[in-house]
Amino acid sequence: MTHLACAAAILAGGKARRFGGQDKSRLVVEGLPIIVRQVQVLQRLARPIFVVAPHADRFADLGLEVHPDLIPDIGAIGGLYTALERSPEDAVLVVACDQPFLDEQILERLVALSAGADGAWLKTPAGVEPLLACYRRSARAAVREQIAQGRLKLGDLGKVLRMRDLDVHQAADGSPLERLLLNINSPEDYARVE
Repeated sequence: MTHLACAAAILAGGKARRFGGQDKSRLVVEGLPIIVRQVQVLQRLARPIFVVAPHADRFADLGLEVHPDLIPDIGAIGGLYTALERSPEDAVLVVACDQPFLDEQILERLVALSAGADGAWLKTPAGVEPLLACYRRSARAAVREQIAQGRLKLGDLGKVLRMRDLDVHQAADGSPLERLLLNINSPEDYARVE
């Protein structure tokens, strides 16, 4: 697989309250920390890969650039805004640090679909997945405006951005959509994965 003209941002700035503040990106799934699994997939598609997180030292071993939120303490939308501002590429894949089962072909399709729009995200029967998406830097002003107005819910960005939907029912390898979309928000989620 050749590199696409895109960067990738792993958002790792959450407080992980349900995990007692533990770094979810370092949870081991099928023998590897989640963030290492993610980098292995993303490096086949994107350059550069960077992390959006408040503490660069936590990721020093990965050899990735780390950017703190430009607007701290507003949740995932702050991470997205930082990713768009810091990306050297027009297209930036954005993923949450607690998603262990990224699918290379679906990410590739999101990048292609985002061309000519503000981005593309996965759409499921439950709604859109704003942290499994490719955004274009053209989205920066609208995201900043949402933040300025106190509208911090990522799922609402479809009202102000020209987003294209990728409707998939399974991962490219045939595994169910639930596996692809799995994110580890609680010890119970982690126990199910293990």
